[in-house]
Amino acid sequence: MDRTNELTLPASTSWLADADAQAVCDAIRQGGHNIYFVGGCVRNAILGLPDSDVDMSTDAIPEKVMDLAKDAGLKAVPTGIEHGTVTIVSGGKGFEVTTFRRDVETDGRRAVVAFSDSMREDALRRDFTMNALYADARGRVIDPLGGLPDLLARHVRFIDDPQARIREDYLRILRYFRFSAWYADPHAGFEPEALAAIASNITGLETLSAERIGAEVKKLLAAPDPAPAIAVMRQIGVLNTILPGSDDTWSTMVVHFETLLDAPPDWRLRLAAIGGADVAHRLRLAKVDAKHLELLKESAFGSQAIAEVAYRHGSDVAKAVVILRACMSEQPPSLAVLESIREGAEARFPIRAVDLMPQYSGAALGQRLAYLERFWIDSGFTAGRDALLRLPEP
Repeated sequence: MDRTNELTLPASTSWLADADAQAVCDAIRQGGHNIYFVGGCVRNAILGLPDSDVDMSTDAIPEKVMDLAKDAGLKAVPTGIEHGTVTIVSGGKGFEVTTFRRDVETDGRRAVVAFSDSMREDALRRDFTMNALYADARGRVIDPLGGLPDLLARHVRFIDDPQARIREDYLRILRYFRFSAWYADPHAGFEPEALAAIASNITGLETLSAERIGAEVKKLLAAPDPAPAIAVMRQIGVLNTILPGSDDTWSTMVVHFETLLDAPPDWRLRLAAIGGADVAHRLRLAKVDAKHLELLKESAFGSQAIAEVAYRHGSDVAKAVVILRACMSEQPPSLAVLESIREGAEARFPIRAVDLMPQYSGAALGQRLAYLERFWIDSGFTAGRDALLRLPEP
């Protein structure tokens, strides 16, 4: 039996107070069907965390959802209608509404589903008990699988049999560690049954696309402190499966040094610290992220002064380089480096190309600019414009 009235969210909860979201609920309910907020938005609201995506679930089939939305004057887009998902546009915002489903067949990467009118069946196809929570339009939480106690205890637990949940979608191996990093009680440790199931299904990770693995790794590394989860991933063989040649030795230091320098969590810095072979390809990183990763590694192992790194690439990159260099030396960075970073990031080269024309042009102009900039950087950014223009040829 579905457990209700265990908890009611405050009316001030952002998505409960959202008139556009409520308009979607009203459209479905006026047609005689039930609709609920589900998953991450409910989980995060209970924990008092920032909003996750606002998803909804209903006992109405997709075609009925579209009809009811149109009857209410709302736009309905069949974004994933074969999987039960319709996007309803209300107040210019899109809300994904998905029909209750049950799995008919799974192959570890995708599932064949059938529509259902049972919330419990819908909940059973989810991954963790803390994600199988629903809330009606008034904020009353409905807990069909007993996930609320797990959530309040910060316990990441697979629904029913971990082996079965993992074999339905092997990405759940990575999701387990990502959710542990974000939501688990850091002092509770990891559930032995879950780790055993993961260890016996690691080869399933090789069937997943690089895009899916990369997306999960980025979310994991963006957690406040992913180091404990990464350490367990390494211990049971997950880390080396997705990133051969990686090493989590620096993970804890990176998080500590970020805090020391008041640097925000940076998944690219943490990925650079872990390393591995052909990382950009294995995680299918965007070109801008792959380029940033290479910049961090080249700068960390290079000899460029940190003030110059800050001047050329900004304070965030400079802090990341300081952290990587500190990991190499296994010594915390001096806070005095923050002043060097500030000076470099705020420095502005006082010479423009037009200042050297027409005396210099083409390649000679570029060479002269580079020479003067080098002199100016070596002066600690203190050499003035007039002094630079008077410099003789090298």
